[in-house]
Amino acid sequence: MSEPIRFYYRGAVQEVRDAQPTQTILQHLREDLHCTGTKEGCAEGDCGACTVVIGSLEDGEVQLKAVNSCIQFTPTLDGKALFTVEDLQGPDGSLHPVQQALVECHGSQCGFCTPGFAMSLWGMYLKQESHGLSGHGPSSRAPSRCQIDDALSGNLCRCTGYRPIIEAARRMVELPPAAFDRAALAERLRQLERTHGFTYAARGGRFHIPRTLAELVRLRSEFPQALMLAGSTDVGLWVTKHMRELNDILYLGQVDELKTLTESGDTLEIGAGVSLDDAYAAVCRHYSAELTGMWQRFASLPIRNAGTLGGNVANGSPIGDSMPWLIALGAQVVLRGTAGERVLALEDFYLGYQQKDLQPGEFVQGLRVPLPSEGLRFRTYKLAKRFDQDISAVCAAFALRLDGETVADARIAFGGMAATPKRAAKAEALLVGQPWSEAALRAAMDALAQDYAPLSDMRASSSYRMLAAQNLLRRFWLETRLDNPLPAAAVNAFAAA
Repeated sequence: MSEPIRFYYRGAVQEVRDAQPTQTILQHLREDLHCTGTKEGCAEGDCGACTVVIGSLEDGEVQLKAVNSCIQFTPTLDGKALFTVEDLQGPDGSLHPVQQALVECHGSQCGFCTPGFAMSLWGMYLKQESHGLSGHGPSSRAPSRCQIDDALSGNLCRCTGYRPIIEAARRMVELPPAAFDRAALAERLRQLERTHGFTYAARGGRFHIPRTLAELVRLRSEFPQALMLAGSTDVGLWVTKHMRELNDILYLGQVDELKTLTESGDTLEIGAGVSLDDAYAAVCRHYSAELTGMWQRFASLPIRNAGTLGGNVANGSPIGDSMPWLIALGAQVVLRGTAGERVLALEDFYLGYQQKDLQPGEFVQGLRVPLPSEGLRFRTYKLAKRFDQDISAVCAAFALRLDGETVADARIAFGGMAATPKRAAKAEALLVGQPWSEAALRAAMDALAQDYAPLSDMRASSSYRMLAAQNLLRRFWLETRLDNPLPAAAVNAFAAA
């Protein structure tokens, strides 16, 4: 028997009983609750007009994250709190420091994008507050330009321009503070917690929400046709853009066992339910110099808050930015089904375009990422037309293990160069056993033309992709050669700027 979706919004518990399971949070806000401050722009998570903040309990602590409501399905709100621009003003009608700063700094013209910017700024304000960095007076510390740019990376403005909005981000922490009662929210969310999984059914659709891994395995076996859903950053577009009807959905976002990050020996294990932002944060603690740039450029913060690294891998896009560096490091994918666990090298998981080595009833349970070891030289690079929030034309990752001056092992992986994320077997073979020299580099660069036959599309031509791939390998050599390696400022236009 179906149970209603329950979530906290505007001081009360909301119950949803008759909404289509694929109704988006944005649609529910505007059409059912008649809260129209949140706007619809692109309906694909690119413009940020629909940004809201979701509150949830994670290990007993309140987590507040900005997400795109236009691609999140309403049933994913169960047991959580929803905050929109209507929530920002004080009980007496006074403006929140975020809103006041936007007014003072002239950060709005037509106003259509402003609610989304306000919510992204509020998300950053709460993060600053939780770290003790916001407050009134000279002791407060304004967020850095990098933090501001990252927080606003998912929001577009077509008329005001970004300077006054960035100024508002600095100004908001100088104004009298507006405290957020996390303890009270935690208590409300505890009252909404379920001890069991359930199925929400309405209008011919079913949305299964298991709470345990064992329950997920059972449901996957019982409903093999059900679509597995994690962060909805891709699947949401199937509904809003492709108009697909998804009548049976199996949601893994409430399975705590899939949200774990575990270090064991020389391996970091990342559950399939860990968000992209949390997963990258964990990996970058070990590969800070090598992966922080990719972390910042992987989509926008609201997308990284919602999407999962496991979902990115399970999706298997040939231009996915995570797979090349995972493959180069030798990551493994952990699969789970009724027969138990099965572990594969990640590159063996992809059989062809949108084809994965998944047995009936299996799903991605997590990833095992090797941690740094002696002699490892590792880099990953993203080439796209924009710095932020753009799909790669070419994504490259290189990992070499040196024994003295000799290449003992080489792993080269590219996205955007083939129907799947793929290693460069011929180029790798030419490097192993050779000195890490320019002569070996040139031979490997030439071999890339045998490893790949890239396509031309709207992002790049075949010839551009090949030349870019070869030049990225050269850049890797320039940064890691034994004699006079170049610093980032010498090879990275953004670092130089």
